[in-house]
Amino acid sequence: MPKKRKQYTQEFRESAVKLITEQGYHITEAALNLGINASMLGRWKREIESGWSSGSASASGKDLQSEVTRLRKENHRLKLEREILKKAAAFFAKESGCGIK
Repeated sequence: MPKKRKQYTQEFRESAVKLITEQGYHITEAALNLGINASMLGRWKREIESGWSSGSASASGKDLQSEVTRLRKENHRLKLEREILKKAAAFFAKESGCGIK
């Protein structure tokens, strides 16, 4: 009877690779601690670094770009609101005789 291959989630793979890239573990040490083969962990690292891992890099890139666009629009709107409030504060200060400019 053939042995069923264990499937690992993308989140698990990314966490395993972060042990190597961010926390300084060696591939063999991280693989041993996780109970997986070192060559598999090395392959995951190469795949994630090259952006090949199931297209998640391009999807997150699109998400990031749309977020940047949204934040730029919001930033512009907030700057306009701030200028309006400055002018209103100066107007009312002038009307009431306060020394605020």
